[in-house]
Amino acid sequence: MNQRARLTLQEELSAFYRRCGFAETADRKPLTVPVYTGCLLVPLPNIETRHHYLKYHDLHHLVTGYSTGRIGEGEVSAWELGTGSMFNSPLLGTMNLIALSTGLVLEPKRMWRAFQRGWRSRNLYPLAMRQQIEAGRWSDLAALQDSLLESRRNPLPMPIRLVEFGAYSACAMLIHALIAIPAVCARVITDLTLGYNVFQAIKPTKRTDLF
Repeated sequence: MNQRARLTLQEELSAFYRRCGFAETADRKPLTVPVYTGCLLVPLPNIETRHHYLKYHDLHHLVTGYSTGRIGEGEVSAWELGTGSMFNSPLLGTMNLIALSTGLVLEPKRMWRAFQRGWRSRNLYPLAMRQQIEAGRWSDLAALQDSLLESRRNPLPMPIRLVEFGAYSACAMLIHALIAIPAVCARVITDLTLGYNVFQAIKPTKRTDLF
């Protein structure tokens, strides 16, 4: 048995935070948090709901293998929506929609696949699941993956799921527009004020964290 298989969930989580450059704990409570909206990082209020569920969201990254880049955040959000996160908490589901919107712009097929995967999976957001995490029910990541992934049957027919994904996608893109358009305008005005020409102001910044 290799060393990774022997890590506890908390050890896996700590290693995840180190790899991603986060603090060693999920107890991160700045007033705002930068959220990808298209090519921009937009500071949004770090509401209590996000902080409350952050640890379990991070565990979902570990369980699913989705990254913390723009596409990966979209995938884990699509997966969470597929598992029913909107019904666990509408605010939590709305935060999923923000990340989903960026993923839809960049890799819509991957968002659809992640959503489909979520149909057959469970998330950690219900109170009973969170209590079991805190009680140490799962000894390691492999045990948690076995319990969450592919752990249920899809109860709804495909046409209904397509409508559900379409509704989420439409809401996600509306939210995207409401956030991105003012953010882009603010960026252009700021850049022009600082002396950049129009082409420099509207040129998107090349990023290396897509995935």
